[in-house]
Amino acid sequence: MKRLLLLLAVLASLHLSAAASTPPVPADSLDREKAYVDSVHATLHYQTGHIVLPDNLGSLEVPKGFRFLDAEQSNYVLTKLWGNPEGGSLGMLLPDDRGPLSDNNWAFDIEYDPSGYVEDDDAADIDYDLLKEMQDDTEEANEEREKAGYGRVLLIGWAAKPYYDAKLNVLHWAKELRFSGTSETTLNYNVRVLGRKGVLNLNAIGSMTQLPEIRRTIPAIIKSVEFAKGQQYADFNPKLDEVAAYGIGGLVAGKVLAKAGALALFVKFWKVILALVAGGWTAIRRFFGGKTEDE
Repeated sequence: MKRLLLLLAVLASLHLSAAASTPPVPADSLDREKAYVDSVHATLHYQTGHIVLPDNLGSLEVPKGFRFLDAEQSNYVLTKLWGNPEGGSLGMLLPDDRGPLSDNNWAFDIEYDPSGYVEDDDAADIDYDLLKEMQDDTEEANEEREKAGYGRVLLIGWAAKPYYDAKLNVLHWAKELRFSGTSETTLNYNVRVLGRKGVLNLNAIGSMTQLPEIRRTIPAIIKSVEFAKGQQYADFNPKLDEVAAYGIGGLVAGKVLAKAGALALFVKFWKVILALVAGGWTAIRRFFGGKTEDE
């Protein structure tokens, strides 16, 4: 994995103008790529219907048009296929017409943050114009990202401004990001479901061109997930439960970009990982228009 991360770092630094003149990938490389994609997708076992989240935290009714991967398979996708660090995924929701290695892939990763009860008393009075603060925090985090072997990230702006639904105790917003080594921008659409002792995080990772598609799914996604009885927001007991160190505004401005950013970065570069597995260095050289020693 260390060699793979090093290779990705080198490839990510290449200027896209060189890739723009890349000749078509040879048929044998395409065949290997398709065979690898098909073989990976065939190993995944999806679920639909009612899903109980790990540790009886809550449940999920898989929305129409989606299918669910459990925690073990989701962590395999995130770490082995997409190259992310080890994390705590509870599962993933993917559109039912594509897999994690499809060309137009995107997915909701589901995680839980046991940070405590997030007070929303001042939600209506919060100034959500936090973009400048978030951009500054993102820039500060770039030094640590580079030390960890990841490229720099630029927070361009809102793809969807923050909105808090006080009736459902759900907060959602979307960010447009750009990573070093690419002119394309990436979408992170965040949905936060507030609970008694923490927050369920549903983070959609895709491209900005997929924003309309992802935005249309948000109402169904919000309705699909809920905390178990006794763990819901209304079950909060001030005598027993811990209050989070931040409020609604802190959820939006929180310094969580490093993790989400790494996730988005490797969604963009999964084809390079695939080329390494399916065709070795020759396929990678061809993919980027280089010549092999025997050509």
